[in-house]
Amino acid sequence: MGNDSTVFIGLDVHKDSIAIARVGSATSDPVIDVATIGTQQYAIDRMLAKLSGHGPLQFVYEAGPCGFWLQRYLTAKGQACVVAAPSLIPKRPGDRIKTDRRDARNLALGLRAGTLTAVHIPGPEQEAFRDVVRAWQQSKRDVAKAKQRLKAFLLRNDLRYAGKDGWSAEHRRWLARLVLPSGAQQVVFQELVDAISECEARRARFEVQLEQLAPHWPGYPIAQAFIAFRGVQQAVAYGVVAEAGDFARFSHPRRFMAWLGLVPSEHSSGGTRRQGGITKTGNRWARTLLVEAAWAYRHTPKVSAIIETRAQGIDPAIRAIAWKAQLRLTRKYRRLRARGKQHNLIVTAIARELAGFLWDAARLVQQRN
Repeated sequence: MGNDSTVFIGLDVHKDSIAIARVGSATSDPVIDVATIGTQQYAIDRMLAKLSGHGPLQFVYEAGPCGFWLQRYLTAKGQACVVAAPSLIPKRPGDRIKTDRRDARNLALGLRAGTLTAVHIPGPEQEAFRDVVRAWQQSKRDVAKAKQRLKAFLLRNDLRYAGKDGWSAEHRRWLARLVLPSGAQQVVFQELVDAISECEARRARFEVQLEQLAPHWPGYPIAQAFIAFRGVQQAVAYGVVAEAGDFARFSHPRRFMAWLGLVPSEHSSGGTRRQGGITKTGNRWARTLLVEAAWAYRHTPKVSAIIETRAQGIDPAIRAIAWKAQLRLTRKYRRLRARGKQHNLIVTAIARELAGFLWDAARLVQQRN
């Protein structure tokens, strides 16, 4: 990780405090607790001044709710800093004591030993766009939850919609005509209906924001290529690209699948190999979007009018990859269904292979740009 004089600094970062530990390059060097400081810039500057006399510095802290501001600040000061993936930090099975100081020490030792896995740090522009995409995803969940609350309320009062298409124009007209037996219940009913309208309006505002920001975003060409794929609408494409960032960092589609957490877990020993459910250790935002998109492949292969419209102007080579994906994934869905596999398991397997096709399309776009 460094030369013989490098000092490795572990930082346990919280909202209001940072615990600091340092260790030298030699394996015989002891780990030293430096201090616990505040998160103000002047406190960090004093810490840097205090440590600067020990030689070249390398910093590390865990990815968490505090984001990447500290990494960017230290990098701007000319210091090397990595952000470690928390789920991949080695832990001793018998260690049952956890403190800020111990965490800082373990980070410093892990950085020196090279056992830490660094996370990808998005640029400020990519992170800003990603925040909008995540807010849009959360607004979608808010709409679904608001609708579920209303449906549960109506079911308790034995009010059932006889139509087939939920939340269609006819369904909403039926809701508008409903009169509850109690005035208090009518107030509750109206509040639940209004909550759905508010959540839908918020979701629509985020979608407008995405449309305005996307053309000026570096990931826009790849996102535009993704909409040629069945089930990958524009907002879904924005979400996957915003989370992944630079696809060049995935040297193989399997690495992209692993980053998404869509590869099977495994517990093998000796001559026995056991595979379980997907690891779910990757990016849950992109994984959720791809699993939602994978449901579209349960239908017969077809380039619908919607897909044809949104794929206008897209590179024919990309469209060929999208059609190849349709043929392969719909065939796989039917094959697994015929074997009696459960729907969610099938869709997860489809999402994993869809990720491979998207990686191929992204690689082609990057090569041509």
